[in-house]
Amino acid sequence: MRLEITSPQTKLPFLKTEELPFTLQELRSAIPADCFEPSVVRSLGYFFLDVGLIAGFYALAAYLDSWFFYPIFWLIQGTLFWSLFVVGHDCGHGSFSKSKTLNNWIGHLSHTPILVPYHGWRISHRTHHANTGNIDTDESWYPVSEQKYNQMAWYEKLLRFYLPLIAYPIYLFRRSPDREGSHFMPNSPLFRPGEKWAVLTSSLLLATFVGFLGFLSFQFGWLFLLKFYVAPYIVFVVWLDLVTFLHHTEDDIPWYRGDDWYFLKGALSTIDRDYGFINAIHHDIGTHVAHHIFLNMPHYKLRRATEAIKPILGEYYRYSNEPIWKAFFKSYWACHFIPDQGSGVYYQSPSNGGYQKKS
Repeated sequence: MRLEITSPQTKLPFLKTEELPFTLQELRSAIPADCFEPSVVRSLGYFFLDVGLIAGFYALAAYLDSWFFYPIFWLIQGTLFWSLFVVGHDCGHGSFSKSKTLNNWIGHLSHTPILVPYHGWRISHRTHHANTGNIDTDESWYPVSEQKYNQMAWYEKLLRFYLPLIAYPIYLFRRSPDREGSHFMPNSPLFRPGEKWAVLTSSLLLATFVGFLGFLSFQFGWLFLLKFYVAPYIVFVVWLDLVTFLHHTEDDIPWYRGDDWYFLKGALSTIDRDYGFINAIHHDIGTHVAHHIFLNMPHYKLRRATEAIKPILGEYYRYSNEPIWKAFFKSYWACHFIPDQGSGVYYQSPSNGGYQKKS
């Protein structure tokens, strides 16, 4: 069964507080066992494919050196940066290979050149997966209460609700206005004491790469850096924020409080989206529901796993084939805050007069 969510009136039965009609083990048993087995050859293939394409387009842009081509180059290269991020994302989940050492090496090689602190982000992302759908403890694109929204300064609302597609670099330095924590500092509340050296390693590597970018700027000028790095990086940031936003921001995705939340219930508070021909380019990251349930599954096994669990999930499975930009603007205007109390609650916006319980 595939549920197409095309209007705000479509509501799934998540206001119920009882247990789901299936278990995590039932879902796992329905999936072919090989879906949980990463292939080192295939994983490395995606990594080298992305790196090869990035290098090829750099060579082409340098050869043409045309302002007519640069905007096309920025869009393509920024999208490939995003694809490389997804490879590092698999490394962070341990789904790239069964070797922790290989995962960390490829993770750093994938993330450092696009200014992502591999271990810092990996750990905060772990928190997100362990707490998805939990109003109080989720890490990524979690909602604010109506009271908090009304208390937010104008610049906080501007950044969070009206400039959401450039938020990622700021998130790395400070998670949000109401949650402190830098992804670069080992004493951040994001990290455990035993993770100090991992965080420092990633931060040092990233600082070294920033120094390299500074050297390029000094050697070839700021325009060189803008053409060949800054512009593609901005496109990458937009992709990262757009996809993350759309995975978890929809006016029919429920949020839970207290004992009403548990892992599987929260993991289902996400949605699969169709990005068209981009699906293959960014490694099917839109296949997100199965990923949240089984985070250690390689990205190239998610579609098969999704087809296996859809009959069990039934109406609890969310999928939208709505055009991506249409879906973004719908959530952009409709999703600002949630009610101050209650569980199984939905996003609301100031334009509809605040919270109204939906069935």
